Amino acid sequence: MKEAVRTVGIAGLGTIGRVVGRALDDGIEGLRLVAVAAGRRAPAEAELAGYRHQVPVVDAATLAAQAEIIVECVPKAAFAAIAGPALDAGRILVTVSGAGLLAYPELVERARAAGGHIILATGALLGLDAVRAAAEGNIRSVRMVTRKPPRSLAGAPYLAAQGISVEGLSAPLRVFEGTAREGAAGFPANVNVAAALGLAGIGADATTLEIWADPGLRRNTHMIAVDADSACFTMTIENVPSDDNPGTGRITALSVIAALRGLVAPLRVGS
Repeated sequence: MKEAVRTVGIAGLGTIGRVVGRALDDGIEGLRLVAVAAGRRAPAEAELAGYRHQVPVVDAATLAAQAEIIVECVPKAAFAAIAGPALDAGRILVTVSGAGLLAYPELVERARAAGGHIILATGALLGLDAVRAAAEGNIRSVRMVTRKPPRSLAGAPYLAAQGISVEGLSAPLRVFEGTAREGAAGFPANVNVAAALGLAGIGADATTLEIWADPGLRRNTHMIAVDADSACFTMTIENVPSDDNPGTGRITALSVIAALRGLVAPLRVGS
């Protein structure tokens, strides 16, 4: 028997939301886009005007009422306003905002109370399945080193607070060293990957992070080193920056699409 189509709502039509929205409009078997919420209504409606299927722009509460699956693609400042109503309604929240989840840990309990679910998509990282598996045993250490072109880090709150400039660099500059939690707070638009790594493994406070501004790079690069009783492994990924937002890799939106497919596909690869 063919399964019923599941309804999807998208919050935010920026760098990630636009790609996900177009994929849903083009057609993903088992899924149907039914509504969008956006902070700026006019640009959202202009984007949706080019879709094959008519989709309304609604508020967060209406989005949660109309869609079984909510894809969260908004800035961190608006994260709770989208995630809260969705989870209170018992919906499935798909997000790449590890930083948002660290900032609002109570959302996990709200999801449990209402029967909702949170799926933190892989985003721009790799190997989260391996880290999660290792966490079932004993992980001794998790270290991450992020290197990005300076323009990808420009505007980060931590840089402004510390008076660090990444303009005109001629050599790599380490701009941060600390925990994944601290890095996610100081670079909310840049290192959601560090927050996700912390949530997958030994926690954001025990996961160490370095961030480098490297003028010799064109791609956002993340290296992860894990030392566990079950395995020791090192992984590196070089992400092609999005055209309109150099701080977000192109693969991030694709990871959200892959997560959505996994919700309805008869075969899902990966734990």
